[in-house]
Amino acid sequence: MSRKRRLVSSSFLGALAVLTASFCVFQFSKSRTTQLFGEVFARLETEKPLVALTFDDGPSSRFTPEILEILKSRGVSATFFLIGREIEENRSAAQAIIEAGHEIGNHSYSHFNMTLMGPDTVAKEIELTDAAIRAAGYQGEIYFRPPYGKKLVSLPWYLSRHDRKTIMWDVEPESFPEIDGNADAITKYVLDNARSGSVIIMHVMYRSREPSRRALPRIIDGLQERGFRFATISELMAER
Repeated sequence: MSRKRRLVSSSFLGALAVLTASFCVFQFSKSRTTQLFGEVFARLETEKPLVALTFDDGPSSRFTPEILEILKSRGVSATFFLIGREIEENRSAAQAIIEAGHEIGNHSYSHFNMTLMGPDTVAKEIELTDAAIRAAGYQGEIYFRPPYGKKLVSLPWYLSRHDRKTIMWDVEPESFPEIDGNADAITKYVLDNARSGSVIIMHVMYRSREPSRRALPRIIDGLQERGFRFATISELMAER
């Protein structure tokens, strides 16, 4: 093989190696069950018919009352992973969640992808949100859920150093294009896939999430008819 061909071949293999490594890092960054440091949970093993209903984003002054009424009417406790900036903008909505007896989690301050954030920025994102949660009056343990479920080095390292748990999910109906946007399909997916210890993730705080809001009471009713009970993340942790 000529020197020119060897150089072309070497460059191609190098580029392929970089692409392969990048793909592997990307896949690892969004793993639900594995991270480099600390504890991560996508589902909590239990023999009891318990599931955790979790909501990401918000709070929203417009849509939080509707969600709280649905939960109250069915006697359901849930865990809300809230964004720090939106807590500050809608503190009364966050306080309404707390007063209704639900659990509050940290979903970062700005909801940026935290995969490649440096340690100082990670700390700021988490600590500003913790402060907003406490200022709203919440006293319980604060679990963390990364925006978009993405994490790599700095975020898990910070969480492990502060004895914080990462909460992911194992039932995610809105992540499938053929399901998202269709209340019937969202409902069916959750009812078909939830099992004891499942952590269900839903987004219900914005105008665009109307199909998810319409699916929510059907999901709760359907799971209750199947004998499931709803627990917060803390309650599910205690049963594992």
